[in-house]
Amino acid sequence: MDTLAANAPPGPAAGQSAPLLPQGWCALPPAAPLEMPVHPLAATPDLHGRSPTPPTEWRLIHLRRLLVIGGAVAMTGLAGYEMDLVFNAVQRSVAGMVMLVLFVMLFLWIALAFTSALAGFASMLTHGGLGLGIERSGPLPRLTTRTALLMPTYNEDPGRVMAGLRATIDSLSATLQERAFDVFILSDTTDPDVWVAEEAAYMALCRATGWGGRLFYRRRAVNTDRKAGNIGEWVRTYGAAYQQMITLDADSVMSGDVIVRLTAAMERNPGVALIQSLPVIVNGQTLFARMQQFAGRVYGPLIAHGIAWWHGSEGNYWGHNAVIRTRAFAEQAGLPHLPGRKPFGGAIMSHDFVEAALMRRGGWAIHMVPALAGSYEESPPSLTDIAIRDRRWCQGNLQHAKVVSARGLHWISRMHMLMGIGSYVTSPLWLVFLLVGIVVSLQNRFYKPEYFGDTKLLYPHWPHVDPVQAEYMFIGTMGVLLAPKILAYLLLLIDGPLRRGCGGAFAAAASIVVETVVGGLVAPIAMIIQTAGVMSILLGRDSGWNAQRRDAGGLQIMQNARLYAVHTILGIALAVAAWSVSLPLFLWMLPVTLGLVCAIPLAVLTGSAAVGQAFRRAHLLLIPEETAPPPVLQAALTYMVQMAGRPVQDAVMALRARAGLLKVHEIMLPPPRRPGDPINPALLVGLLKLREAPDLATAMRELNRAEKSAVLGNAEGLYLLAQLS
Repeated sequence: MDTLAANAPPGPAAGQSAPLLPQGWCALPPAAPLEMPVHPLAATPDLHGRSPTPPTEWRLIHLRRLLVIGGAVAMTGLAGYEMDLVFNAVQRSVAGMVMLVLFVMLFLWIALAFTSALAGFASMLTHGGLGLGIERSGPLPRLTTRTALLMPTYNEDPGRVMAGLRATIDSLSATLQERAFDVFILSDTTDPDVWVAEEAAYMALCRATGWGGRLFYRRRAVNTDRKAGNIGEWVRTYGAAYQQMITLDADSVMSGDVIVRLTAAMERNPGVALIQSLPVIVNGQTLFARMQQFAGRVYGPLIAHGIAWWHGSEGNYWGHNAVIRTRAFAEQAGLPHLPGRKPFGGAIMSHDFVEAALMRRGGWAIHMVPALAGSYEESPPSLTDIAIRDRRWCQGNLQHAKVVSARGLHWISRMHMLMGIGSYVTSPLWLVFLLVGIVVSLQNRFYKPEYFGDTKLLYPHWPHVDPVQAEYMFIGTMGVLLAPKILAYLLLLIDGPLRRGCGGAFAAAASIVVETVVGGLVAPIAMIIQTAGVMSILLGRDSGWNAQRRDAGGLQIMQNARLYAVHTILGIALAVAAWSVSLPLFLWMLPVTLGLVCAIPLAVLTGSAAVGQAFRRAHLLLIPEETAPPPVLQAALTYMVQMAGRPVQDAVMALRARAGLLKVHEIMLPPPRRPGDPINPALLVGLLKLREAPDLATAMRELNRAEKSAVLGNAEGLYLLAQLS
């Protein structure tokens, strides 16, 4: 495998092909089948020293789940009965039954969110959301084990990645317990210029932090199984030296305080495999990103406390900003390649849900601690950027349809996957619901009802749709949808630091109105985007793996016009259809049609940093992390100004200009190809072009990106480049 720079980390020596694992450990299998026999730990969870959940707490968790899930089912049953009166009170029709079935499926979704939010409201009022012996404040516990911080990266801005990581390292050093931690930068970067820039940024980070002996960088030449494969390879090779690992994302920042408290909780609870923190979205510049971070900061804790309240030890994993017991991950979380072709087959893209489910199947507990502050991430800057990310997530979540029936999974773990699938499937269902509703209304508009048919009855046949009952159902449904925001505002009013950090009670209320109105207009656009994503996956199109854009600025007005023209046309068509029925239906459909008709200007305005900063100057959409940023975020912002956004220099020119960088680059080259290893065609072609090129400029024009990357990762290629002038 590839070597690691600087000093070799504890465990195997740098470049060693197999890990040194203590007796009794088993390495993460490369493709552990989901149908593999359940690990013995699943039958005897107290083998780790204690059961993941005491019996008394089990009874309490069962009661909580009954209240949340049972309450949602009861609400849905009542709402379904009332909706049946709207469409089928006198005579059932096919369209009416379709509307009823769709409504019940969709209402169950929002009812569960409502009852879970009520649970979160109760939990936050009673200052819950921690557990596992974690304290919000006070002296930090002393750590006795070793932990690895893992930073996977893929074609990201190296300066931005290292800036956030440097702030995290500085915060860890301030705890005076930094000796308990090592940091691994696990690169899957394929762009050769970004790769060499990563190496330069890594060298700068070592100098700036003084962590050269505990800070390691490794780039994989072959991106097997993407991020999950990258972490899995680290576990197989170096995981035995660390009791815990903390996974980060390229935009993650964590305070040393939260890292130490999470790690100490893992040390105290030997039956726990994973503790997930609640990352707060920060650093938003555009209006879209600021809306995302405001919603996440104000509504997010309510939602997270709710699911933590009834999930218990069957929590979930969100892929980053969580501490994981390395042994549990190595024993249980080997991911299979799903059968069949992409997009449903192959490597599991949304691997975090599955990894949590497999560890829970093995008898390990999975917990969430939403009340522990100090965990941060960023939001994509625009609707288009989040759509690109959502397309990949959509494919990964739909893949869970092949996983959810695996033997031995806990029913809550299956529920996590079904809810992940539902988060995308509900979009096409909402679209069908709206279209069928218009069809029913058109039918009643142009079909002349017969109040007295051939059969003699005492009462006439009234029209099929009851408009008064429909109005009541609309008001009730909107109430259920908006209730979590109202509950979150009530909690904000009694939380002084949060209230002041959001600009005060009135500014926070105005911000909620802005977020609700603009978010409501954007919602139908997102519905169409997700519907298109689901349809493209069903048609067999793979999303691929692309780097995520994190900075504001990018798409111009004409680009947005091309991307959202279809949404605008659909909005006009729906508006015309509603108007042809009646003015009340047109007004009822206005939130949907207006959002679609205005898709282009909405995409432009919400993706604008200038508009976002104008809202900030108006004290709208503020969050405490920007009005009074904690030290770790202040440091991250300072380092980003210094390090992020710099133009990436050509890799060959950088290596020729800096002898020290070239030396480090040579140290980190993968081992030479051995007999039997697969041949890289890009390397063969690249070497041939270098041998035939008369000068360096010609060689650089001839090499494509894959060939350039291949020759930069090969000793002979570096030698040939050095000979050209």
